[in-house]
Order: sequence, then structure tokens, then C-alpha cells
Amino acid sequence: MFELTLAAGRQIKQSALEGGTEDLILRVAAQRMPDGAIDYRMGFDEIGSDDLHLVSEGVDIVIASSDKPLLNGASLDYVELKPGEFHYIFLNPNDPQFRPPDAD
Repeated sequence: MFELTLAAGRQIKQSALEGGTEDLILRVAAQRMPDGAIDYRMGFDEIGSDDLHLVSEGVDIVIASSDKPLLNGASLDYVELKPGEFHYIFLNPNDPQFRPPDAD
């Protein structure tokens, strides 16, 4: 389904601790844009009655059932893009803009 890398899991737990949101669940959302690309959102939230609940790298995650097809097989990583500059990135084979890490 959807998973976090070890680096993303660690950073999300740290962010929750620093923000005082340890009791909330990470919500991941996706929306198909007019050009076919996928727009991603995430934040801490509570679980809803129609949400899919899963755990990855020790982090509770919820995804709206309507977003499940867009996030199926995707992962969230936390990487250093430039020295000292870290970002979350979504690796999603359902996104036409996705390029596998080993693609040139």
C-alpha cells in the first residue's frame, strides 16, 4: 500500500515530538491535477470513519479511502537534496512525473 522509509519515519516522529502532536496521526493525501501529476499533502490529524489506517516505521498513518488508488505502491522518504537541505519526497509509480531513483 503506502509506506515510509526509515529516514522519513524518524523525522516524522521527531517533528511530532517537537510540535507537541505525538497523540495525532499522520494524514497523507493525494489529488490528481489537471495535467495528470499528483499533488501531495501531509499533516497531523485524527482518524475519520472512512479512513484507511496503517502503520509504517512506527508511525500511525491515515489515508482517505478516496486517495487510496493514488497512493497505492507509493512511499515517502526524507532526503538531503543539497548539503544541509533536507526534504520529504514522494516516490510514486502512479505519478506520471515520477522517475525511479536509478533512472537517468
